[in-house]
Amino acid sequence: MLRQYETVFIMTPVLSEEQMKEAVSKFQDYLKKKGAEIVFEDHWGLRKMAYPIQKKSTGFYHLIEYRAESDLIRDLETELKRDERVIRFLTVALDKHAIAYNEKKRREKEAAKEGETEKEKGSK
Repeated sequence: MLRQYETVFIMTPVLSEEQMKEAVSKFQDYLKKKGAEIVFEDHWGLRKMAYPIQKKSTGFYHLIEYRAESDLIRDLETELKRDERVIRFLTVALDKHAIAYNEKKRREKEAAKEGETEKEKGSK
């Protein structure tokens, strides 16, 4: 049975923009190849961490929300552990309330974006 998951991973801040994008696409491709359906993605960019990890205080954060079989999670986490560019990751299984909350947040964000676009058109 397909369940919905959310994986957030932090990549080392010493990566170039190109290296960071390549790492993200590696995990996207891995999920797709294993039959997962990517629902949503969000790149949070370079952020300060709450505490240093491997003597680094910042990292590139990336979130992937997807539907997949539960046995895929173990394989994905093994891939994340093997990649030296990833310094931390967390996978969470979403229940129906979390899925509804995420969808609501995305709709609100989209509506706010459209509102800003309307304001820009009006000011020209």
